[in-house]
Amino acid sequence: MPPQPGSPSAIFVPPPKNARLRRLWGKRSLRVVLIVPFVLQVLGAVGLVGYLSFKNGQKAVNDLAAQLQREVSDRVNQHLDSYLAAAYEVTEQNAFAITHGIIDPNDSEGLGRFFWKQMKLFKTIGYVIYATPSGDYIGTGYDLYPDRPQTDEVLPRRYGDKLNRTYNLDEQGNRIGIAEVIKYDYRSEDGYKAIVRAKGPAWVGPILWVESPDIISIGFGTSIYDKNNRLIALIGVDQRLSQISDFLKQIQVSPSAKIFILERNGLMIASSSSEPPYRLVKGIAERLKAIDSKDPLIQGTAAFLMKQFGDFKKIANRQQLDFQLKGQRQFVQVTPWRDQYGLDWLVVVAVPESDFMAQINANTRNTIVLCLIAFIVAIALGILTARRITRPIERITQASEDMADGSLEQAIEPGNIVELEKLSNSFNRMAGQLEDLITGLEDKVKERTAELADANAEISALNEQLQAENVRMAAELSVARKIQQMILPKDEELRQIQELDIVGLMKPADEVGGDYYDVLRHDGGIKIGIGDVTGHGLESGVMMLMTQTAIRVLLQHQETDSTKFFSTLNRVLYDNAQRTNSQKTLSLAMLDYQAGCIKLSGQHEEMIVVRSSGQIERINTDNLGFPLGLVTDIDEFIQQTQVQLQRGDGVVLYTDGIIEAKNSQRQEYGLERLCDVLSQHWQRSVDEIRQAVLADVLLHIGDSKILDDITLLILKQK
Repeated sequence: MPPQPGSPSAIFVPPPKNARLRRLWGKRSLRVVLIVPFVLQVLGAVGLVGYLSFKNGQKAVNDLAAQLQREVSDRVNQHLDSYLAAAYEVTEQNAFAITHGIIDPNDSEGLGRFFWKQMKLFKTIGYVIYATPSGDYIGTGYDLYPDRPQTDEVLPRRYGDKLNRTYNLDEQGNRIGIAEVIKYDYRSEDGYKAIVRAKGPAWVGPILWVESPDIISIGFGTSIYDKNNRLIALIGVDQRLSQISDFLKQIQVSPSAKIFILERNGLMIASSSSEPPYRLVKGIAERLKAIDSKDPLIQGTAAFLMKQFGDFKKIANRQQLDFQLKGQRQFVQVTPWRDQYGLDWLVVVAVPESDFMAQINANTRNTIVLCLIAFIVAIALGILTARRITRPIERITQASEDMADGSLEQAIEPGNIVELEKLSNSFNRMAGQLEDLITGLEDKVKERTAELADANAEISALNEQLQAENVRMAAELSVARKIQQMILPKDEELRQIQELDIVGLMKPADEVGGDYYDVLRHDGGIKIGIGDVTGHGLESGVMMLMTQTAIRVLLQHQETDSTKFFSTLNRVLYDNAQRTNSQKTLSLAMLDYQAGCIKLSGQHEEMIVVRSSGQIERINTDNLGFPLGLVTDIDEFIQQTQVQLQRGDGVVLYTDGIIEAKNSQRQEYGLERLCDVLSQHWQRSVDEIRQAVLADVLLHIGDSKILDDITLLILKQK
């Protein structure tokens, strides 16, 4: 008999033919449905992120290495242009001076003194030469001693012989005695012959010094002719290429990177390696080829380039390459460098990939660990989430089945999920109990609302307490900042000092720092101090105030001995620090100025001496003192040095708030940039120099927060 419409059996679908298959795959637990997709999504997302992170890291390393090598190569090329330009300039100056009668080549002593002055002006020049076809020869430079210039003289027309007389020179370039006499004819030198053949400006060398094989030099010269095109003289200079190696060693590329310069024949010019530029073959020094270098990276790079191009002469333009060395990838950039007089060198920058990949590999390991953690956490969260969802449903289902009497019948088609199938079968019998359920929920809402109100009141009380504490701290910092500004010397005081033009500047940070400077007249001279207390806040400001007070007391008691001065000041600060249980210390430098002479004591940042021409000299103070307030006795560390100022010379003092000021990229301002700004603006007034420095520092900082006091003191000899 078929089912009648409306009867309970009419709402069910007949079971499938394969009932066993339906029991296995047709129905799934709600917990499984919730957990499995969630875990798979997390696993896929984390794995994809890890893979992309690794690939992007490798690409970033390649891009970074290429960019870094380009920048280093450009910097080396610029240095070579600047370094070797001195040879052109000196040779051109001397040729002009001789042909126009500005200097008399027959005055050998005056000519040697003129060459000595040129070497003082051009620090990269190692030797200056004047020679004639008749055998006359005058040269000044580093000959017997690599750090003390001498003058060589061969004058057959005066002495009637071909002896080279080498004279020692005093601090003004005057001759003070003969150091050596040997037989010498410059016309037999290959350099002389090469320049004569060139009939114009030309390079000679590089050559290895026989007396000092670790010195490679290169010569540049030109010949001078009369109106009849007869050779009358030769002018030239020598430059030591070891200074180029010193420059390469200063460039920070990466921990294992190497920079080297070589000729087209493969011989080394300079390198950032500590390896000497020569090798001994049967006891005789020979110039080193890059392919014979003992440095594995230099030797391997040179061998790779030879294999890649067959000959160094075939490298016509900049090349960006990479190769394997002992199983490790190496980035190489080779850049040709040429000048108008025939020099043709290669600048090579080699950087191991491992210098950059250490962080990438660490990030990869971290990513794998994080993936595993995320996978485990995903499973745990999936289980907990599924459990929290299914338990209430099971309870509701069980409760509705218990409470239902059959008074309400509904026909709901069951789903494929076991829990929902039970819930749908019970749903028709739970309508009568909805009111009780709603009432219970309202009670729960009221209870939770009361708990939230109590929690909100507690949070409000804590917030008010925090605001009060912030107001108190802001008041303390404001007082400390005002005290810090009050004790600094005013511009009116500084303008009353007749011997010097002095300006000071202290721009406080957002938090109170411990910067200090003072300018005082004392015993016919001027006492200048600058210091910096560690840290920030009220405690640092108090220690700065103690320092200023103690210094003035010592000056009132006529304490002039620098060791006693610093020892007494240190003892006062140390005792006070112990008494107040403070960990603060102070770096302090004191200058005594009198009649153009400055005596410097104490450990602080480097003192910058700016000559009237804008030339910069830096005085390191590390060996002149010790941080104050750290130990009880610092007498053995106190030293003193002197600097003599001429008209227009000056001194610049500063704290680390300037050179360590950071921009939004976390890059520091730096001492080199400060020196450049001072040199560019030194011909202006001290107030204009101060404004230029402050403007440049603030331009560097940009929108970033000022983290430390910016303190600057500039003085210039009138």
